[in-house]
Amino acid sequence: MRSDGMKKGLERAPHRSLFKALGLTDREIGQPMIGIANSANEIIPGHLHLHQISEAVKAGIRMAGGTPIEFSTIGVCDGIVMGHEGMKYSLCTRELIADSVESMVMAHPFDGLVLIPNCDKIVPGMLMAAARLDIPSIVISGGPMLSGEFQGKKIDLIKVFEYVGKARVGEMTMEELSEAEGCACPGVGSCAGMFTANSMNCLTEALGMGLPGNGTIPAVWAERIRLAKEAGMQVMELVKRDLRPSAIMTAEAFENALRVDLAFGGSTNTSLHLPAIAKEAGIPLTLKTFNTFSDKTPHLCFMSPGGPHDLLELNQAGGIPALMQELSQGGMICTGAMTVTGKTVGENLVGKRVKNPEVIRPLGNPYHKTGGLTVLFGNLAPEGAVVKSSAVDDAMLRHTGPARVFDSEEPAMQAILDGKIQKGDVVVIRYEGPKGGPGMREMLSPTSAIVGIGRDRDVALLTDGRFSGGSRGAAIGHISPEAAEGGPIAAVQEGDRIEIDIPGKKLTLLISDEEMKARLGRWKPVQKELKGYLKRYAALVRSAHTGATFE
Repeated sequence: MRSDGMKKGLERAPHRSLFKALGLTDREIGQPMIGIANSANEIIPGHLHLHQISEAVKAGIRMAGGTPIEFSTIGVCDGIVMGHEGMKYSLCTRELIADSVESMVMAHPFDGLVLIPNCDKIVPGMLMAAARLDIPSIVISGGPMLSGEFQGKKIDLIKVFEYVGKARVGEMTMEELSEAEGCACPGVGSCAGMFTANSMNCLTEALGMGLPGNGTIPAVWAERIRLAKEAGMQVMELVKRDLRPSAIMTAEAFENALRVDLAFGGSTNTSLHLPAIAKEAGIPLTLKTFNTFSDKTPHLCFMSPGGPHDLLELNQAGGIPALMQELSQGGMICTGAMTVTGKTVGENLVGKRVKNPEVIRPLGNPYHKTGGLTVLFGNLAPEGAVVKSSAVDDAMLRHTGPARVFDSEEPAMQAILDGKIQKGDVVVIRYEGPKGGPGMREMLSPTSAIVGIGRDRDVALLTDGRFSGGSRGAAIGHISPEAAEGGPIAAVQEGDRIEIDIPGKKLTLLISDEEMKARLGRWKPVQKELKGYLKRYAALVRSAHTGATFE
């Protein structure tokens, strides 16, 4: 056993003494030791209950003859840090999480690993660590939050962001806003729509690293606890078989994840996280790959924020297995890919079916004929820009308008709320990329404000930052190279005409090549005074087209 290196033999008597100080018996010390990386904390609603998940995992490990040993890692709540300086510390925690899990597992050679994330950066950070460490591993998330109810209709967190704009223009009273904020998040779990957290938890299933149901079983259901126990038992089977992430997170697995992502119209942030995980697994995955698959993958699930359905409805419709079964009917799933169940995808899909053809539409009747994410290229984004095309109003799929240029999020947000953004405008927010922010802040506040004031059908927003999975409208992010690296977005001037062609996958600044070259020749880097982790992060991170990975 891998753990023998820290517990077996004459010279390890001091080590066993320390294990006994933990209350472990000789029998427990002699059994396979399973590390449990738990990101529980008291600031993220999706993580408040993860100690309960961990206890269930431990029960499963013990039932299967293993010794569970829990350790912790950090987690940032994207909703709470949204719209202020705290958001700079969101994406960059992904690398800290991966590094912290790696450090704990390399320092203490566990025989297997259970990863307990739930929200945005924590899921990909842990998957990156699993790929890097390559010991038998399984992921069990905390599960999605249930939707709330407000004025007789479903509500989730994103609606509250949008209601800020409505309240500002007088379409909603402060009393109504207060009532809505008390209804939107009824309890623990990752926010109820197909935002980044739920996108990544569902893609963990598609990658084969989580048991069926990992992405969709509600956080508050007893079934979630049972699934955690199953995960604890199953990691022991993975250890017995020495079934490692390298045998699961293969090129075929990433193809499956891309297909599922495009079919359910996931968060644009998946275009950051899947390439970063793939890099750790040694699998090449570029933004162009997203377009290649998007052209051949129908959009079958119309999930919030763009559509009406939430994770509970997706779960009741059969969840990710049912969606993969439908895709497999068109030859779009690699059924031979191995999973943490110990079986192939094809074996896992036997008997699975769609239970609600409106939530998971058949291949012959998709919501859209192509996938829910689109990557745009052009002289404004030579290395790509990403849009959640399934959440764009048809009126904005093609749009040309004047640039309204802002060098950070805050002045853009103020201009939107003050009514200074007019019909047809293209809001440009730059110096918010991985290096430039630093930290690549999400622009949910401005996109939600645009929706709230009723301008999502005639105003676009472009940025070298990123968007929440809850953003909707013509919100085009991840523009690469970013402004801080002298990318073309740094050359945009107030009033320039910008052409957006989402079906054509083009993003064009309507100036001549000569003018672009001249402007970039005059460009000088914007200096920001940085310290601590952000200073180190900015020095190492690369533009979004790489997955915002380190040099």
